Amino acid sequence: MRLVAGVDSSTQSCKVVIRDAGSGALVREGRAPHPDGTEVHPDAWWDALTRAAADAGGLDDVEALAVGAQQHGMVALDEDGAVVRPALLWNDTRSAVAGDRLVTTNGGPTEWAKSVGSVPLASFTITKLAWLAEHEPDAAARTSAVCLPHDWLTWRLAGAPGTDALVTDRGDASGTGYFSPASGDYRRDLLRLALGHDAVLPRVLGPAEVAGTTAVAGLSAGAALGLGTGDNMAAALGLGARPGDVVVSIGTSGVVSAVAAVPAADPTGIVAGFADATGHYLPLVCTLNAARVLDAVARLLGVDHEAFSQLALSAPIGAGGLVLVPYLEGERTPNRPGATGALHGIRLETSTPAHVARAAVEGLLCGLADGLDALVAEGARVDRVLIVGGGARSEAVRRLAPAVLGHPVVVPPAGEYVADGAARQAAWVLAGGDAPPAWELTGTEVYEADVVPAIRERYAEVRDLTDA
Repeated sequence: MRLVAGVDSSTQSCKVVIRDAGSGALVREGRAPHPDGTEVHPDAWWDALTRAAADAGGLDDVEALAVGAQQHGMVALDEDGAVVRPALLWNDTRSAVAGDRLVTTNGGPTEWAKSVGSVPLASFTITKLAWLAEHEPDAAARTSAVCLPHDWLTWRLAGAPGTDALVTDRGDASGTGYFSPASGDYRRDLLRLALGHDAVLPRVLGPAEVAGTTAVAGLSAGAALGLGTGDNMAAALGLGARPGDVVVSIGTSGVVSAVAAVPAADPTGIVAGFADATGHYLPLVCTLNAARVLDAVARLLGVDHEAFSQLALSAPIGAGGLVLVPYLEGERTPNRPGATGALHGIRLETSTPAHVARAAVEGLLCGLADGLDALVAEGARVDRVLIVGGGARSEAVRRLAPAVLGHPVVVPPAGEYVADGAARQAAWVLAGGDAPPAWELTGTEVYEADVVPAIRERYAEVRDLTDA
């Protein structure tokens, strides 16, 4: 048995899975937490990786490994490869004003979408570099190289040679704001616009190219290194998503992404025109409100999640006209950062826990369906919808999703799909060829239901009454 390892260095923790390269069977796994906060020194990621690897029984017998990690994070290095300042993570919003200024400086949203496939938001690396140049000019001046979390960890696994050895993949690079997925090239003019000067950027290699070999005494030495990728791209790879598949992830945020054959360029900024980890594209929509909507309403009703699901399923379709617009933390799809949640249509017959629970589930799903519509408008094909994440554990979500999303829903078993995708990429490096190994995804469940257009029509009425 040849073993491969996949690493998921997420916002909250590091997970390591070790799998059989041929079948994909899980052999062992481990994890370690990351510190809280929206800026973290990369050394904390390295410490967590080493502890997670130890928790997984070590990497001595692993022939190849790859890293999937949170997208967008800004890792600034000096000419010697030392970290200039703690990394700003994707969820650090201090660069919002700098991002708005960048968009207007470079010709507006349409020009950005044409240039790099996306209109950069505060999450994107380029806006963080613009913030650095404005607020910490000395640190910006010392920044000789810029990379992403997965790039940095891959580089460290290779023994941290010079920064000219940094490599990346087009999937994670597509979330920087200075890389064009359509052309496959960096837009160094945009990098200079943000940072104020040029910098070393990781070389962008092909999906199954070898990034080097591990060279860390006591951890791993001599194993082949896959390129790694961003977390959304790794999850799609771990699920075996193919063109025509839409992945709906219901976690802290909601993510709707589609594996597509053509790049997206949405000037509204709703759809981020990313690339995937296999040579295709991964247009993506993110909502701020997802599984925590279920948490909040269950808490409001004083029930656990199982009871909450049963309440929702006991209410009539459409919750009798009761609608919850779930903008509990503002919203980015649509872009209404100052919005709040709204419960509309309360009558005597709808003022029951069951109706409120049903409205919460349907409202959450309608928000994700808006994202799905945006992908379709950008040319995405929808053959099937896969639902993953903590919210997929809700029976009510699983059973109601087809009626709202308009498609049968496939629910894979709970798993570490980012780490699995990284492991699958590592196995691809070992095997070679034009496509990753075909690991079977077992234990999936399929849910079907008649589409009920009235649910989304009623939701749209109320959504459009919601203040920004």
